[in-house]
Amino acid sequence: MTTVITICDTCKAESRDAEKQEKTDGEVLAALIEAAAKGVQGVTTRRHACLMGCSHGCNIAIQAQGKLTYVLGRFTPDQAQAEGIVEYARLHGESSKGQVPFRLWPKAIKGHFVSRIPDLPASEA
Repeated sequence: MTTVITICDTCKAESRDAEKQEKTDGEVLAALIEAAAKGVQGVTTRRHACLMGCSHGCNIAIQAQGKLTYVLGRFTPDQAQAEGIVEYARLHGESSKGQVPFRLWPKAIKGHFVSRIPDLPASEA
């Protein structure tokens, strides 16, 4: 089963200087996550315009069919955070219900969880 990292590519940090930064913070984070996920079995990425978590930017969602979905935010677009996001997505994919034991969480994602969304039962999907 594939776990998908959905990355908001329109997120902008409040400190962003639009005159000096051509790309949004979300675009920078998306590129870093895409690079980190390259070759990681069972993990794919996609970009989406606005996950509506602007006060929590940069935002991502980790989701897979039949598993819990996690929305995370307050990331800075850097390599360490991108690699932590991909590692958590890999662990999410390996779990039966999408729950990853806390002791396995990469340091880079701790403190970034915004919400956990239950999967839809098959009868409601």
